[in-house]
Amino acid sequence: MPTLVECVPNFSEGRDKAKVDAIIEAMKMDGVYLLDREMDADHNRCVITLVGEREPMMEAVLRGVGKAAEIIDLTKHTGAHPRMGATDVVPFIPIEGVTIEDCVQMAKHVGEQIWKRFQIPVYLYEAAAQRPERTNLENIRRGQFEGIRDDIATNPARMPDFGEPRVHPTAGATVVGARKFLVAYNVYLNTPDVEVAKKVGKAVRFSNGGLRFVKGMGIPVRGLAQVSMNLTDTDQTPIARVYEFVKREAARYGVMPLSSEIVGLIPKKSLEDAAEWFLQVENFDSSMILENRLAAVMGGKMAVGGLRAGVEPFVEQLAAPTAVPGGGSASAAAGAMAAGLAAMVAGMSRGKKAYVQYESQLSEAIARLSTLREELKAAVDKDADAYRGLVAAFKAAKDNPNGGGAVNAATREAINVPLSVAQKSAEVQRIAESLRAVTNPKMASDLTVAIALSRAAIEGAVANVEINLEGFDDVAFAEEVKGQVAAIRR
Repeated sequence: MPTLVECVPNFSEGRDKAKVDAIIEAMKMDGVYLLDREMDADHNRCVITLVGEREPMMEAVLRGVGKAAEIIDLTKHTGAHPRMGATDVVPFIPIEGVTIEDCVQMAKHVGEQIWKRFQIPVYLYEAAAQRPERTNLENIRRGQFEGIRDDIATNPARMPDFGEPRVHPTAGATVVGARKFLVAYNVYLNTPDVEVAKKVGKAVRFSNGGLRFVKGMGIPVRGLAQVSMNLTDTDQTPIARVYEFVKREAARYGVMPLSSEIVGLIPKKSLEDAAEWFLQVENFDSSMILENRLAAVMGGKMAVGGLRAGVEPFVEQLAAPTAVPGGGSASAAAGAMAAGLAAMVAGMSRGKKAYVQYESQLSEAIARLSTLREELKAAVDKDADAYRGLVAAFKAAKDNPNGGGAVNAATREAINVPLSVAQKSAEVQRIAESLRAVTNPKMASDLTVAIALSRAAIEGAVANVEINLEGFDDVAFAEEVKGQVAAIRR
């Protein structure tokens, strides 16, 4: 399974293309891909969007930080956007096969290396924050480069998470963290009065009682007042709702939006939600979009004809008079469905006022369940492949007196795959049970089904483990597996 991570480093240079080119060149590595680059002369800031595997991504970012420290001097830097470092902020975002916890570990490693290699102090934020007050970036960056430079040595609250209490003379300090996908969204008002934008920015941001998952401020850009925002969860707070809120607040001061802009990239679903919002399409579903339906059908993720059409082929394969797919594949599928149901329940409660105190727990559960779901889906085929491999090894051994080693290896695989399914399904069950106390009680039946499915997955997978252990002559391995099975059943 690929382990894709997105990283969106922000550098304090938006006017000199040659410098931005040099930073991007420094970050070029196999396994890391440049998705986007945005330069803003008024903000004097560039936003680089990278995606790639975990290990090369961390090294690519470190090289970019080093190059930025060489060529950006914050003592000579001016711009509309707040900043505290040549490399101002480095967020890691999970995309595929990676959890938010994995991104937290990446952030800690990169933060430590930034100090060791470049003597730039580092603060951790969002999911990687080591102090509650550092979850929000604006708390860390308050006072900007100049304020932190003057305050860091004497104010304990300014002590960095990595490094000594002193900023780099020209590169300042850097903030590194882990978060969900963020949309940088700005709305221009038809007035040069930045005070209006500041009032609207204050009204819209969550910390002042505004919209959940919105950070906002007002700044002057190109002779106009701009409401500059970060939308940290567009699933929970859609971009259309944000635009309408800004429009309504601006009207209080006799102004209106002139235009809006997206800095960097935006998930397709966010634009689909906006289209649904403004067009008021009845019973809208993303599968109604031609390109979405085409991609889903061609990718095997969807069949035409409703929910039944999606599951029917697998059910019919189970019913066919063939050995695979069999109970092992069915167990993996049950575990995957359990993970999907539990994630749905957590997602329906996350972001709601009644459960805001559990947001961190719910986010962690969703991230982990997403990984487990993908792994269990993959195990549907892995179990069938393991059985085919075992049959092939026994056939080959009939003609080869030295084929015992291949049979041994194939048997181990036929044991390890369902054992992994049982372990992962047991984790799904634990998470589902923990969600009862922190999610909407009206969805308790969904959790009941998820727990029942996970138990079925465990029992089915363990049955496959035990039948493949019968007669297996590696006593030490067999005893180790039995111990793991006993731990699952506790």
